[in-house]
Amino acid sequence: MANHWKNRPEGSNWGDFGPDDQYGRMNLLTPERRLKAMSEVRDGKVFCLSLPLDYPGGSVLNASRFPPQFHTVHSHGHVYFHMEASKIDPRFTDVSCDEAVTLYSQYSTQWDAFAHKGSMFDADGDGVPEKVYYNGHTVVSSDTGEPTQGEVGAAALTVDRMAETCVQGRGVMVDLRHHLGDDRTAVDYDTLMRIMDEDKVEVETGDMVCLHTGLSQRILDMKRTPDDSIRELCAVLDGFDEKLLQWVTDSGVAAIISDNLAVERSSSLGPDPRLGDRGAALPLHEHCLFKLGIHLGELWYLTELATWLRSNNRSRFLLTAPPLRLPGAVGSPATPVASV
Repeated sequence: MANHWKNRPEGSNWGDFGPDDQYGRMNLLTPERRLKAMSEVRDGKVFCLSLPLDYPGGSVLNASRFPPQFHTVHSHGHVYFHMEASKIDPRFTDVSCDEAVTLYSQYSTQWDAFAHKGSMFDADGDGVPEKVYYNGHTVVSSDTGEPTQGEVGAAALTVDRMAETCVQGRGVMVDLRHHLGDDRTAVDYDTLMRIMDEDKVEVETGDMVCLHTGLSQRILDMKRTPDDSIRELCAVLDGFDEKLLQWVTDSGVAAIISDNLAVERSSSLGPDPRLGDRGAALPLHEHCLFKLGIHLGELWYLTELATWLRSNNRSRFLLTAPPLRLPGAVGSPATPVASV
């Protein structure tokens, strides 16, 4: 899908990886950087960084998303679950199970694809802002620039493009919870730099930064019955801090990952009081997904890994975290693995 944009947003990297690029900073996960990441594996220990996908439970965190629902599959007129194959052919001795699942792609541990958030921006230079996404792409298939009746599934920038990169590189842990506890704190540039300096955490080009806030541990502790307090617990990045956004640009990070709901303050809480008359409800999402091609990971489970890294005086590890290779999807569950 060729792009013919005449303007690119201020501070964006549109075109830097090519006019039709859909990988963004995943391009930075080169063979050389993967080899450096593999050198972080010294103990052979692994950590699963996913919550069970039926967590948080309910829809307190986001009223539009719901836990997985299982549905029956039928074979030869029988429910294909705990079914003796002899019902199909008396010679068979197998017993089989199958299933179908309705899965909200961003209910639990997940990646945001670039198609998840765009912006109103005059990319074609005609003086009229239009709905546009990373690198000037549109995500609808119609010539009018609007979705067809009932259209679901993006035409570009979908999570399967991210999956093609395999998402393997060096992860770097920033343990916000150790320094800030479980109270809600808006982490600005100065706070983030102070914590990284105290813990001697270094971030290099192509790294995937993981922010441990403790929220997913609190979610686990609530055992699928979270209450409203979960919406205002634990640290979030301050997406309105321009110095922080500039650090994201300058650092060369390939992805930003957190164990909280949205990395920054969730728009499900309503507009931030600093929004003003007009602007992005999620400024960090706009900066990362729309301007720079940086994927965001949300609701990961980081507590066990963060605890182990701190006890071993480490902050780096090999991270392998591909999403589902699902064309059309604007987000995806993930089962990330950290190897140390």
